Amino acid sequence: MSDTGRLQDRIVVITGSTGIAAAAARRASDEGASVFVVSRTSDHARDLATSLSGPAAWAQADLTEQAEVEAAIGAAVSRFGRIDGCFSVAGGSGRRFGDGPIHAMTAAGWDGTLNLNLRSQALVAAAVTHQMRAQTAGPAGARGSIVLVSSVLAASPVPELFATHAYAAAKGAIVSLARTMAATYAGDGIRVNVVAPGLTETPMSQRAAEDPATVEFVHRKQPLVHGFLTADDIAHAAIYLLANESRAVTGQVLTVDGGWSVTAAAAAGAAT
Repeated sequence: MSDTGRLQDRIVVITGSTGIAAAAARRASDEGASVFVVSRTSDHARDLATSLSGPAAWAQADLTEQAEVEAAIGAAVSRFGRIDGCFSVAGGSGRRFGDGPIHAMTAAGWDGTLNLNLRSQALVAAAVTHQMRAQTAGPAGARGSIVLVSSVLAASPVPELFATHAYAAAKGAIVSLARTMAATYAGDGIRVNVVAPGLTETPMSQRAAEDPATVEFVHRKQPLVHGFLTADDIAHAAIYLLANESRAVTGQVLTVDGGWSVTAAAAAGAAT
């Protein structure tokens, strides 16, 4: 049963299966979409897809591997016939690879972080764009909407707490990718935009949520929400960019950060 039917009869692919991705999948389904979930973790993808209120399916894929991405997008098309929207969420911290300040980073740390956060979104965008260009246009020549995920850290860094330079670079590159895609494919009726979240309650942010200095900082830096954003805060923005309400919007960054990027607040201390 849809809330308002903003995505009624649309086919939406969502990459990732927890946190922001899960919130967006639930919201898209409630708005009338058929949802196809793609995740590296099959149990999470299956559980999310089976919990949704409307038609849904899922596939397991390593989104850093081109063949697996193309197979997953192909499975979505085989199941539902077309793709009207894609919210490319999957990514994560590169700390386990060695991400950190550039002077201390290894090549492996750089490559691992960019593979997880940039290569994955580029491969998904490529496969989805290929499909959208091939399918019949809808009303007013629209073929689809792609929403990529950046981060407030790409434009508003906080080195005292988040000195993860490869992650910031990947998220900044996503903005450039989206803008050049938007310019290239506007004539095909394909829109490409970006959501840039602030610090959000997700599995990825657990480390930050357990650090007192970060918690104190984010309460001052995101005053509109008095702390961490919820995954639903980001999902609402994604649904807007996927829906007809944003039919004239492309190549834009919608920053959802609770005031982070316009609020002056010195960090209280460094995270460990």
